[in-house]
Amino acid sequence: MDAILEVKDLTKQYDGFTLDHVSFTVPKGCIMGLVGENGAGKSTTIKAALGLIRPDAGGAAFWGRNLADAPELKEQVGVVFDGLSFYETLTPEKMGNVLRAAYRQWDDGLYKEYMQRFDLPFDKEFKGFSKGMKAKMAIAAALAHRPRFLVLDEATSGLDPVMRDDMLDVFLDFVQDEEHGILMSSHITTDLEKVADYITFIHEGRVLFCKPKDELRYRWGILRCGAAVFGQLDPAEMLAWRREEYQYDVLVPDKEAARRRHKDAVVDDATIDDILLLYVKGEKGK
Repeated sequence: MDAILEVKDLTKQYDGFTLDHVSFTVPKGCIMGLVGENGAGKSTTIKAALGLIRPDAGGAAFWGRNLADAPELKEQVGVVFDGLSFYETLTPEKMGNVLRAAYRQWDDGLYKEYMQRFDLPFDKEFKGFSKGMKAKMAIAAALAHRPRFLVLDEATSGLDPVMRDDMLDVFLDFVQDEEHGILMSSHITTDLEKVADYITFIHEGRVLFCKPKDELRYRWGILRCGAAVFGQLDPAEMLAWRREEYQYDVLVPDKEAARRRHKDAVVDDATIDDILLLYVKGEKGK
């Protein structure tokens, strides 16, 4: 089986919000970036996939099986949530003792290796840890029971740029094993531009697209033009658009074709941030 995680038609309704038939697949050896604005449904998707909340419809399968039906698979999934809290009076050494009892595959040597690599003290109580130190601690703990799949929900948000870059290298090393994979939710889209293989964009509880990152970065672009050129555009080449003060910004699926077709317009490369902003704040194509 090529898929580690398959999310299919995942649906959950709350007052004022509906997670609406969310579907995507994380293949082996890949990092899936999950993006969207605050309240879009990213964390709800992750919690429903992990069985932490009960979906109203749909579901998620890890290696073809539901975690509720195959609890032994939970050992194979490492999870890090933003803001994960520890008992304030515990130390990493004491936490290691707790986790050793919880995981059959717990590796003390690997745990110590990551603690040293992340420059974390073994004997300091968690109440003296900064947010960044707690984030590194959570990642070290998730990796030390040797999972095959990581679920990271804003796991790097408390880290400074240098440490975050080091952590991204850890994630890239993790997926060098083609049996491994990562689902990574993050507001820091530059991180995903570095490490993700695919991007799933959730907006208002629905998946707007799931695409290879390289297609978004190297094929999609932003065409900037006046009203005359905008009026001549084929709707098929307009994924989303927004009227600015002096021009239209149009998200196009093939920037090289747009450059050939519209020589009087400027066509720029598009970052993931650019794409999300146009989808969220602009008008969307059919």
